[in-house]
Amino acid sequence: MRVLIVGAGPAGLYLGYLLGRQRPGSTIRIVEQNPPDATFGFGVVFSERALEFLREDDAETFTALVPAMEQWPDLDVVHAGRRIVIDGIGFAAIGRLALLRLLRRRLASMSLTPEYGRAIDDGAELDGYDLVVGADGVNSTVRRGAGDDFGTTVTHFTNRFVWYGTPRRFDALTQTFVVSEHGPFTAHHYRYAPDRSTFLVECGEATWRRAGLGSTDEAASLRYCERIFATALAGHPLESNNSIWRTFPRVRNERWSVGATVLVGDALRTAHYSIGSGTRLAMEDVIALARALREHPRDVREALAEFETARRPVVEKLMAAADASASWYEHFGEHMRLPPWDFAWSYIQRSGRVDPERLRTVAPRFVAAYEASLRSG
Repeated sequence: MRVLIVGAGPAGLYLGYLLGRQRPGSTIRIVEQNPPDATFGFGVVFSERALEFLREDDAETFTALVPAMEQWPDLDVVHAGRRIVIDGIGFAAIGRLALLRLLRRRLASMSLTPEYGRAIDDGAELDGYDLVVGADGVNSTVRRGAGDDFGTTVTHFTNRFVWYGTPRRFDALTQTFVVSEHGPFTAHHYRYAPDRSTFLVECGEATWRRAGLGSTDEAASLRYCERIFATALAGHPLESNNSIWRTFPRVRNERWSVGATVLVGDALRTAHYSIGSGTRLAMEDVIALARALREHPRDVREALAEFETARRPVVEKLMAAADASASWYEHFGEHMRLPPWDFAWSYIQRSGRVDPERLRTVAPRFVAAYEASLRSG
């Protein structure tokens, strides 16, 4: 079997490893347009139980990955100067570059090496393979090269966001909400290494324009964000890595495969960063794809149909939650009119996935404190 994987992010690397393991006689080629250690963003976050999908399918990778991650049991919401702890909503995180390097080592154990600095500029380069996998992200060249065949729609949420890092260590994933002289801002921040954290800043379009952030350079934007989040940063600086303001793209495709070409990860669909599931979804995609190829070893198209049939209901359920969460953030300034406990309750309910009774079991201290706040008026 001749396989071409376009993109050497987590999805592409991990799929190469899985296929190399289950099809040792195959020719597997992975191409990536960027250099090997070029990566944007800082940390990758997973929900506390999100990595369980690896334990059953790939215990070796699970065992290698988990000790390299930062983990914590609670989620903090800071609003109106009040910190509210939501117990039982745990997360784990790892630096994106550390994750890529770990997956490259797994790939090397199959005697496979990606080709870096290798862009696919001509659709003819996709010919001659039994399977082509577009694991090349939001701006997928594989997807774009197919024209309208995948039935792609790309829309954008209106909020602006920028991704920074900081040497400040945070004890938990924290959502900090503040009001500047130009309007409301929020920061999503969490540690991904003992002394490193992601610090993503978000605001509405009107606030972004009033603050002049559309006409300032990268350094001036960073200084502005350091100033309005000075309390959260506690004297630590923000750090930039191609940290430009952008809007989040909502990518959807009517069809997941066309012929022997299939999309996975962000090339297939994007999940808003507020639910922390993009990398998990991409890795689950390739596990499901590898399984379908194993179950249909002689018919790639049948395998791709099975991949979509089995995976689509799971993905669509999570996409609905991601869209609901993104919608809540599109109006977070309005939600900030609520007092802190009511605001925290609104926040944790934003995706529609957290049933109040289940929350009582998962986060009993938070629910008890919230109910006490209602009784006290």
